[in-house]
Amino acid sequence: MVVIAAVCAVIAGSRSYTAIAEWVADVPATTARALGIAPDRRPSEAMIRRLLQALDAELLTTAIAVWLAGKTATVDRRAIAVDGKTLRGSRTGDQAARHVLAACDQTAGTVLASTDVDGKTNEITRFAPLLDQIGDLRDAVITADALHCQRDHVDYLAERGAHWILTVKGNQPHLHKQLSRLPWRQVPQATREDDRGHGRREIRTLKILTVAAGIDFPHAAQTLQIRRRRRRLDQPRRFTTETVYAITDLLVHQARPAQLAAWIRGHWAIENKIHWVRDVTYDEDRSQIRTGTGPHVMAALRDAAIAALRAAGTTNIAAANRHHARDSTRPLALLGLI
Repeated sequence: MVVIAAVCAVIAGSRSYTAIAEWVADVPATTARALGIAPDRRPSEAMIRRLLQALDAELLTTAIAVWLAGKTATVDRRAIAVDGKTLRGSRTGDQAARHVLAACDQTAGTVLASTDVDGKTNEITRFAPLLDQIGDLRDAVITADALHCQRDHVDYLAERGAHWILTVKGNQPHLHKQLSRLPWRQVPQATREDDRGHGRREIRTLKILTVAAGIDFPHAAQTLQIRRRRRRLDQPRRFTTETVYAITDLLVHQARPAQLAAWIRGHWAIENKIHWVRDVTYDEDRSQIRTGTGPHVMAALRDAAIAALRAAGTTNIAAANRHHARDSTRPLALLGLI
């Protein structure tokens, strides 16, 4: 029950072991009993810290994802973004900051699986172990950045029955050169989006070509050119342009251009839906939690809180934290405990 209490505390805005312990100490006796905690024998900060530092963060994330699956609406095809994040606050004088690789549901904005990337390995070697934590990947679409544009990765995804969209950059120089030299000028735009907001305008276009013989990548069916032009609204003539290439195994009849564009944009949005919230709302980069599995576990607790709030329709996580902090029964009600 301590873990559930910790999730409730984080939903209410707690950012540290001390804050979690203070939340547990302050809740009324009725709330403590609802959590399965004897009001006169509440866990101390030291006990909470020792427990959270010893938990298996991957199992915790998987358990949370399974629980959330029953609370989120299903879609015809699930899109899962694989993305990494450095927990900067976990850095010590003689130890580099911990790094976590996560698989996130693009639609729900929730973390489905996560794995620690220690100094002896890298994200590439943790790709398959990460997705092994998700039971069924059949017909799901996996999106990932250029680091994961690897032949072994697409072979693994083919074995799991999953599809993929991978960004192609300089780590695959031969493939990137092939894609950039395709006759894109002769290809009509498949989609065009023109957005204004936050003081800027962004125009995004997508072009698609069926992969011709000679493209050096297994299972590839189509290649994509994504072009983003941005300018500040107070500088009407000063556009910056970014061109990105991607490759996918999805055939023309399996995904419409608008859906491909949405999945690509959805991958980029994970940064705002999860990482930005953890950094800004939960101040993760300044967290002093560094011992044992503590950094990864606290990241999992933050992910759980964000996921539970999003499942309830929340869009402003900071405001939701304040709302749940004002009444100790609200986090329990959110989790269906009362």
